[in-house]
Amino acid sequence: MSRPPLSILYLGTLDGTSLDRSRAIQRLGHTVHHIDLRRLLPQTPWMYRITWKIGGQVFAPWILRRLPKAMQGRRYDVCLVDSGEWVTPRIIELVRRHANKVANYVIDDPFGARDVARFRAYRRSLSSYDLCVVVRPDNAREAERAGARRVLRVFMSSDEVTHAPRLLTEEDHRQWDAEVLFLGTWFPERGPFLLRLLELGVPLSIRGSNWNKAPEWPALQAAWKGGPIAGDDYAKAIECTRVNIGLLSKGNRDLHTTRSLEIPALGGLLCAERTSEHLAMYTEGVEALFWSDAEECAAACRLALSDETRRREIAAAGQVRNIANQIRNENVMDEILTRVLVDS
Repeated sequence: MSRPPLSILYLGTLDGTSLDRSRAIQRLGHTVHHIDLRRLLPQTPWMYRITWKIGGQVFAPWILRRLPKAMQGRRYDVCLVDSGEWVTPRIIELVRRHANKVANYVIDDPFGARDVARFRAYRRSLSSYDLCVVVRPDNAREAERAGARRVLRVFMSSDEVTHAPRLLTEEDHRQWDAEVLFLGTWFPERGPFLLRLLELGVPLSIRGSNWNKAPEWPALQAAWKGGPIAGDDYAKAIECTRVNIGLLSKGNRDLHTTRSLEIPALGGLLCAERTSEHLAMYTEGVEALFWSDAEECAAACRLALSDETRRREIAAAGQVRNIANQIRNENVMDEILTRVLVDS
């Protein structure tokens, strides 16, 4: 680390990739005071529905009233807001009384079609941040047009600890072994694609939430092995799978996802949609498998499953390339802190 330890206020959820990023900052040697804003909001399911349907700005009064007590009068070098769907300009003004710089990192698409209402507060707050960090070229341009002072575009990232390979036991293999796996939430475009893989004879397993909402559910149900998984279970499921399917979220305008980094980091074989960003990350056919439609994906799966030596070689090469790319949380978080502190 090239700078003295910093005091960081981290406003993000205490789970998922948000928690991974917070812990990465701690591993860099900084002191992190992590506040999950959800704990300052009404603890009822409708809170999430209102956020997605109307916008998180509705809950600003709760945060303005409760955040001062949560900060406990501390002073911070930097406040990093992760996502920011509940953070308004007035909340940022409050935080500035405690933090020298305030930055935002958002992994979702705050300007896309999928989560428009959810990010109303974020879009209204762009000009209040010292730095806005996004993970899509489109978002960088949109943030600048919406008034952001400075914008940094980064790739999504895997985590050095959460996505480190586990030592697998026989019980792990009994529980998690799979030929081909898609691990993720249902979205409308994903049902027809996975159904087509099944029709083409791919030995597919599906894990994730909301698949019962798919019109294709009657045909997909037999392939569904359970809901979302995290932590060790998530890592072991990927490690125990011979071919891991990487699907994009069309509503989020993805050209890569966290799975694009996490699967190779764990030593899994990534079989994902061919995009410019995937091709920049991995050499096709050497470090990962790519496709443009279900037919090409099915062919890639069959090839990998028929040649275990080649499958292992590609997975191992993808893991080496993933490490070499250094698109990991500690690197990305260090770059963000450098930019928010150094740039004027």
